[in-house]
Amino acid sequence: MAALRIASYNIHRAIGRDRRCMPQRILDVLEEIDADIVALQEIEASDRGADMLAWLGEKNGFTAIAGTTLLRHDGHYGNGLLTRLPIRGTTLCDLSWRGREPRGAIAADLELGGDPLRVVATHLGLRPAERRDQVTKLIKLFTDTPHRRAVLMGDLNEWFLWGRPLRRLHRYFKETPSIATFPARLPLLALDRVWTHPRSLLKRIHVHTSSLARVASDHLPLVATLEV
Repeated sequence: MAALRIASYNIHRAIGRDRRCMPQRILDVLEEIDADIVALQEIEASDRGADMLAWLGEKNGFTAIAGTTLLRHDGHYGNGLLTRLPIRGTTLCDLSWRGREPRGAIAADLELGGDPLRVVATHLGLRPAERRDQVTKLIKLFTDTPHRRAVLMGDLNEWFLWGRPLRRLHRYFKETPSIATFPARLPLLALDRVWTHPRSLLKRIHVHTSSLARVASDHLPLVATLEV
């Protein structure tokens, strides 16, 4: 069986614990991880020409898929997906909840050995009611059209491991390890998560804790190995 490495990483606009914006550190962390698929949160592009997602993709040999959630006067901001696998198709799902910061998900069907792998990358909201609604929409990305192999990953902002959003997810996905990724200096909360369907796809999951990763963002990357 072949191994596939995936990662989810909230890069905090490339602003590190030292409050300096240094995209090169994010690039270096991604090179350390050497994943085949990466879900990124809090990534931005400037109208002045600095598109961080496109730049990271070009430097690492990825195809970049943007999932903009917030348009500003000077650029845009949101999710991103980087993949080295061929892309069959993509869908952007609006997860915005009334009166809250816009949220979304990227659903990508990737070519893997003649059989697609559905990958959904997301960043959920801060309020429990908001996350419950968003999880209901996320599950439909997997159940409206059944997929033999699927991955959900991202920053779920869910610190209650017994909370209703996670219980709803576990009606479709079997539980996977919840490993603390935030804050990067001394991780206490498992905000970043990876699930697979079927559960047997997931062979290993760990937090990338290099000295560079501990300073490059306020989150640590979560890395998983799939046996496909």
